[in-house]
Amino acid sequence: MTDDELKIKSIHYRKKLLEYIKKAGAGHTGGSLSCVDILNVLYNRIMNISPQNFGDPARDRYVQSKGHSVEALYVVLADKGFFPESDLETLCKYRSHYVGHPTRKVNGIEHNSGALGHGLAFGAGVALSAKKDKAAYKVYVLLGDGELVEGSNWETFMAAAHYRLDNLTAIVDRNNLQITGKTEDVCGLERLDEKFRAFGWHVEIVDGHDIAALSDVLGKVPFKTDKPSLVIANTIKGKGVSFIENDHTWHHHVPTDSQYRQAQLELDNLLTELGS
Repeated sequence: MTDDELKIKSIHYRKKLLEYIKKAGAGHTGGSLSCVDILNVLYNRIMNISPQNFGDPARDRYVQSKGHSVEALYVVLADKGFFPESDLETLCKYRSHYVGHPTRKVNGIEHNSGALGHGLAFGAGVALSAKKDKAAYKVYVLLGDGELVEGSNWETFMAAAHYRLDNLTAIVDRNNLQITGKTEDVCGLERLDEKFRAFGWHVEIVDGHDIAALSDVLGKVPFKTDKPSLVIANTIKGKGVSFIENDHTWHHHVPTDSQYRQAQLELDNLLTELGS
């Protein structure tokens, strides 16, 4: 697919995740909208993962440590054919496997996540296992920036560098907001890139909504032999919907009927601009 085709796909993903959050009456809207482009590039350009090879030990692994933004992951997995999109009609319904955080009961999910600070440790363990088995697959982990205040992440940053896990890539969805406000007000992270480098990772910084730039950076991992790779993806929480963008109150929030119509209209206008 071309860059423009992936841009169009990202907008459709945003429309879909809003649709299912609205129907479910629950969902992490802002963070799902901010990480869509990252997932789009990973699943449609970078990773060796498909419904056909999901049981193959040689497949790449993806772990969504910021599991609360599962709606973005669900719509991408449905689009890739891991399960029928109609399954998402049951999102957050009684006895549905499609709950508010990733669970391995859903096809395409590698690891239960959502308890923040756990996904990277699991991913590092899988990457270390690959090294011991002399396997060639890569492991990708998506973290939220607010999640970085969890100390278990920094234990893993040290361990991954110690074991020279160049088959591990961590991506930080750097949207600068968490549930209670700005990350820098809640618990300051900057200079984030220097922290990661001090922990022994090779760091690249990218516009997390630029399809071409994301494709270029993620296509180059591992950045350095014997070093784990860290991508800081600068994003906008709520990207694509004007009244949701950069508003932390949309961390977990469901649009009203009028807000939903307005959001879909804005996304449709973006499709029109792209000639779709």
